[in-house]
Amino acid sequence: MDIRRKDELVPLRRILRLAPWEVRSRVLKAVQRRVLPRVAEQQRLGVARRLVSLSPPPRLPLMRGAADAPTIRVRTARGWVTARKDPAASPADVRRQNLERVVAALDEAGVEWFRIPTKALRTTAVAVRDTDRPAVVRLLHDLTGAGQGLLDVVRPSGARKPHAAQIIKLSWPVTDPRGSLLLGPELGCEIEFWTERDGVLAGPRGNPIADVIPLDEPVVSAPEPAFGPFSSPADRTAYRTREIFTLPSPDRISFPIDVVYTWVDGGDPQWQARKAAALAGNDWLGDASRLAINDSRYASRDELRYSMRALHCFAPWVNHIYLVTDDQLPEWLDTSHPGVTVVSHREIFGDTGTLPTFNSQAIESRLHRIPGLSEHFLYLNDDVFLGRPVSPDLFFTPGGLTRFFPSNAQVDSAPRRPDDPPADSAGKNNRELIREAFGRVLTRKMMHTPHPSRRSVIAEIEQRFAEHVEATASHQFRHPDDVSLLSSLQQYYAYLTGKAAPGTIAYTYADLANPTTPLKLAGLLRHRNLDAFCLNDTDSDDAVAAEQAALLGEFLPAYLPFASPYELTGPRPAPAVLTQVDRGPALAPGKTPEVTVPAQPAKNGGPAATNSPVA
Repeated sequence: MDIRRKDELVPLRRILRLAPWEVRSRVLKAVQRRVLPRVAEQQRLGVARRLVSLSPPPRLPLMRGAADAPTIRVRTARGWVTARKDPAASPADVRRQNLERVVAALDEAGVEWFRIPTKALRTTAVAVRDTDRPAVVRLLHDLTGAGQGLLDVVRPSGARKPHAAQIIKLSWPVTDPRGSLLLGPELGCEIEFWTERDGVLAGPRGNPIADVIPLDEPVVSAPEPAFGPFSSPADRTAYRTREIFTLPSPDRISFPIDVVYTWVDGGDPQWQARKAAALAGNDWLGDASRLAINDSRYASRDELRYSMRALHCFAPWVNHIYLVTDDQLPEWLDTSHPGVTVVSHREIFGDTGTLPTFNSQAIESRLHRIPGLSEHFLYLNDDVFLGRPVSPDLFFTPGGLTRFFPSNAQVDSAPRRPDDPPADSAGKNNRELIREAFGRVLTRKMMHTPHPSRRSVIAEIEQRFAEHVEATASHQFRHPDDVSLLSSLQQYYAYLTGKAAPGTIAYTYADLANPTTPLKLAGLLRHRNLDAFCLNDTDSDDAVAAEQAALLGEFLPAYLPFASPYELTGPRPAPAVLTQVDRGPALAPGKTPEVTVPAQPAKNGGPAATNSPVA
């Protein structure tokens, strides 16, 4: 294949964008099998990227309308849908607007209603009496009569028509200006028709609390979190309900869950100077450590912005976000947002370890020392993304155990060798500690997902294996003697001490240098069927790195088009210089943190829907 004229691939790309997904997928897989192997290795990713389109399908002229039109027609699995455009839409607001629009109309019509919890993660539901059905059905037709709202029969009773339905759903779709992501029916408000008989009200389906209640069940008000896990813990908006629905079930997670990110801007000249000075002082670094010091490991391609967008969209139950950096700030981050705290390495290392550090394993060993960090938290690298709405029980049990996600990849069973990559050395060191402490053999690596963690467990590991943890903290670059505390050791230690349980997660890993990755990302964008994914780059030359940046520049804005509230809307008002803030003492060496955590300030968060347009 002659690739000297790369623009010759453009017509094929345009044709594929118009083709149904099944056709596109077959063509691209054939290219992957038959064409890419014949292309020079350094050019394969570029060829694949130019063939695979990660943008929404082009719109016909009659569908485009004026650029400033408030609505847009979006192609979905159910056909063309009219959606309101909003570049900064909050999925939480869309969900709430659907609910508020319904209950306001019911109030105006004088229809009695009460809110109920749902088994579905993202929908809301209200109950009305079956005797009010005629008035409610007329009302719903009026609400959606303008053509921009959607009315769906969720559960029919003999016919798929609203006047005979047991459950009806209403939604008013919202999308970004390009139509990449539709916030639609999965965020809708469902109306259930409850029947009165023998002194009780009975619902048409089960729910997490009760589908039959006494007629005289007290009417009360309850805040948003009482109706399900997919909401901000700080949301105090109250809704009319019945008292039974305010009582949490045994499987409800009520403890706060924070998120910790580690981030570095490898393009910062001052940081590069610090790294160069540290390299000069660590003459032990050799060929085996090449992966520990290559520029790809420290490259920032705006992944953090989109990882935080995913967090805002898909995990509104997060209590607080901590961003740990080497006195650096992303230029887009709004540091005044009450839901985010930037933490300097100096705050968590204190008088331990060696700073500056360029060793992620050393940084991980200090994260439990973040002042104010909740007992339960998720640790994420900036190349890890949530892929769809998730609930907290994906990561923790209601009793507070952490879940962990073993990989199919095994830890090399051979003894540690001088030429082992640093990650393999750490895995083998973890294995030896587990063997010595419990007489068990650690065999499997962990998926590169969000890592559920507990401060007290990590502090216990620090105390029990003090020599190894302190040595890891002292290494400025990944060292053969390091342990990987948060990404492997804590999972096995917690499991063997009764503080963790195996979990399952829908997940994929994509190496950005692999020429098959564009097709994988296209499938992910089309299906949006994973809980989490990792877009990782271990080592690439400049030419391939440029293609990777272009690939991310196409995929991430398409997958996560709505800005999060953590992003600045204008220039930063003051120079982006991070200074250490006195937020109380860091955790002293060997001290186990208190499990009872001080209350955090109010945090914003919001759920999302993922009804992906059909590309």
